[in-house]
Amino acid sequence: MVNCCGLVTDKNEPVPLKSVEVEVKVQGHVATVSSTLLYVNGEERPLEAVFVFPLPGECALCHFSAKLGDTEVVAKLQDKQTAREEYDDALSSGHQAFLLEESDQSPDVFQLNVGSLPPGESAAITLVYISELAMQADDALRFCLPAVLNPRYTPQDMDSSKMATVTSVPAGVVPYTLALSAHLSSPQPVSKVESNCPLEPLEYLNPDKTEAKVSLCSGHMFDRDVELLLYYQDAHKPTAIVEAGQDSAEPASLMRDPVVMLSCYPEFPAAVTSTLASCGEFIFVVDRSGSMDYSMHSGKDAQMRIDSAKDTLLLLLKSLPMGCYFNIYGFGSRFEHFFPKSVEYNQKTMDDAFGKVKGMRADMGGTEILQPLKHIYSQPCIPNHPRQLFIFTDGEVGNTKHVLDLVKLHVNSHRCFSFGIGEGASTALIMGLAKEGSGHAQFITGTERMQPKVMQSLRYALQPTVRDISVEWNLPDGVSVTTLSPPLKVLFHGQRALLYAQLKGESTGNPEGSVTIQYSLLEETVKNQLSFCLKPTGDTGVSLHRLGARALIRSLEMEERAGGPEAKAVREKLLQLSLQSGVSCTHTAFIAIHKASGQTVQGPLLHRIVPTPGLFLKPMGPPVGRPLALGRTVSLCSPPPMSEMCRTRKNASSMKSRFMAPPVGYTEYRALRRCSGDMPQMANQAPLEKVKEKKTTLSKPDKLGAIFQAFTRVFGKKSTAIDSKSACDELDDEFSSDVVQESLTNPLLQLISLQKASGSWDMDSSVANVLGKTDDQLANMMPKGVDKAVWATLLALLWLYGFQLEARDEWQLVAMKAASWIQAQKVGCVPQCVQAGNALLGCQVQQETLGL
Repeated sequence: MVNCCGLVTDKNEPVPLKSVEVEVKVQGHVATVSSTLLYVNGEERPLEAVFVFPLPGECALCHFSAKLGDTEVVAKLQDKQTAREEYDDALSSGHQAFLLEESDQSPDVFQLNVGSLPPGESAAITLVYISELAMQADDALRFCLPAVLNPRYTPQDMDSSKMATVTSVPAGVVPYTLALSAHLSSPQPVSKVESNCPLEPLEYLNPDKTEAKVSLCSGHMFDRDVELLLYYQDAHKPTAIVEAGQDSAEPASLMRDPVVMLSCYPEFPAAVTSTLASCGEFIFVVDRSGSMDYSMHSGKDAQMRIDSAKDTLLLLLKSLPMGCYFNIYGFGSRFEHFFPKSVEYNQKTMDDAFGKVKGMRADMGGTEILQPLKHIYSQPCIPNHPRQLFIFTDGEVGNTKHVLDLVKLHVNSHRCFSFGIGEGASTALIMGLAKEGSGHAQFITGTERMQPKVMQSLRYALQPTVRDISVEWNLPDGVSVTTLSPPLKVLFHGQRALLYAQLKGESTGNPEGSVTIQYSLLEETVKNQLSFCLKPTGDTGVSLHRLGARALIRSLEMEERAGGPEAKAVREKLLQLSLQSGVSCTHTAFIAIHKASGQTVQGPLLHRIVPTPGLFLKPMGPPVGRPLALGRTVSLCSPPPMSEMCRTRKNASSMKSRFMAPPVGYTEYRALRRCSGDMPQMANQAPLEKVKEKKTTLSKPDKLGAIFQAFTRVFGKKSTAIDSKSACDELDDEFSSDVVQESLTNPLLQLISLQKASGSWDMDSSVANVLGKTDDQLANMMPKGVDKAVWATLLALLWLYGFQLEARDEWQLVAMKAASWIQAQKVGCVPQCVQAGNALLGCQVQQETLGL
């Protein structure tokens, strides 16, 4: 019997990763992250540890080293294939070796190999990357340290052997801890720091509060993404930071010359920001794969992802302008659409869509987004109605680069707004969709509500499209500029636009320069200018150089994938830039080999796969016969395997990667559906318990009782053969009537659901109930001569402003439609109606506040 000490799996196999220590240095909008991973071999044989983990999709990975005792081995960046061969040769020779490489399919997934770690020894692996901090709707800067790496679905037409093996364990049993500290430095004072994890108190390091530090509380298990929201005073101030080059770099190279990073915040005229478009084609694409039937977070009363998406769709449907066009797609292993083609938005089409949204479920298998996008792009655009694409997904796709290439190919025909739902959503996919589709990206994690962020994006989509964007540099004689960032394709009011550029040459005179961003907006030419000093500002090392290199690397990678006669030359340029800047790319990898001890490691290697947390994983059994990572299949009721496997190096090299489905599932109901042939056995399936929990207000015992009673009614009297197809149809009816049938319990959503497509409300009992009044009370307080719909609509507006002001981001467009409708009725007694409505509802809202 094996006696294992320390961290072990459920199979008593030791886990070599013991802890993760992270230091974050934030300078303005840029974070430099240093992560140290401590590996310890507590076994009696040498081992190789493999760790597949997430990093931000747009980060610049620029350093990798290993510390063995008192000896530090710094890795060098090489051609990926060469690095792999050197790694294998080192292990074959009995040397210690370390390999770090980016996934071929997605730039936010990396694989670390720690090879030939002798028994009883440890290795501290340090990797450093640099990333930009995304700006949120409330002006916070968001830093996210990704921990969750949910398994990526591999489409059938892809070679799964080329995919990184994602191995996950339930988030609550991640066998290593995290220590994180952050040092903040900004030209503007730091107001506060918030997080989804417990923090020690914020400590200011100087009187003007421009420097501060904060850290996670001790003992934090690395079982979720760690998010820090940094609030600066005057965060919207445009800035330009010039960073000096390296004297040791090659002359005229990117690393030798200065680099400038510009942060611009376009300000549109007030007449533009207060006017929203009344036309457009809005296509909503919703992930309906099985993973969408999991909760938004692990807290109490968490909503299911698919339910949050449905609520958001209902809100979007009510917020669209009359006369636009729309359609809704659902996708999984297949896809479907509500209408054969986009239809005009009116009361009938809105009602049709409203009913279909309520019936949506996460029942479409895997996550294949490429085919629905191809179908959408094959549809002709509607003249004078710009196409706006809204994509909702938890981001678990294996063909990220193929998807982004397709979006870029059609960038001139649409704008794409993307939403990453839940922790573990691929940053490369969500950010890439928005970047290549000239849109805006949002992430909804933890206890955040999806609706406010989506409505912000809808407001962006309804803004007039910015056209003819140009960037003009005004620099002293002798100084020229090479832009590193891709051309600006989209601008939104108040949203940050980042530009990186390489400054060449020298000026003996005026050290001042300026840049002007010019664009057309509603037939008007707008200019935003920013002046800056060419002298380096502050000590940023070479962080901006590497971010600039990263931006150029991503553009070259996409250009190479496009093919053509220049593809080979582009690859050479890409490889040269990666090696020169020290920033990894799809063709390079970090390799470190330790030979200093003079002793070789003897014996075959044990192989340990270190798991990442997966929020979809629950300590339950997976569905019947579902394949897991590394070819495992488990029975319905078996406990979940932890994925760490012990095998020899020879066996390890022959293993093919496979999508690891979350080990949860519909129990008898799902199994029966598959047996009946009515439901294919998909890679992702949703648990029956969650279907019934998410749409009822019953207590937990009552929920279990409802499920039990439903099964009893269908199966209780059938002790012999069962017609499984008809039984499942019966069971569907039971769940639909007893448990699954959704009822809107949120008063705000109830009221919005009652609004007409025109923006008005009818005066009926449903509206009265939401307002907390009776039909008679509404009728008795209505001023004489006022139309009932006008009165009901005005009351709805008063209620929104009087009692739902904290949720204004969600209903603002709904209210604007209502106010526009009232104005179109040319009502002459609005002041009397406002006064009477305030008296009825018990609020004090001014007429001007309503936009009337």
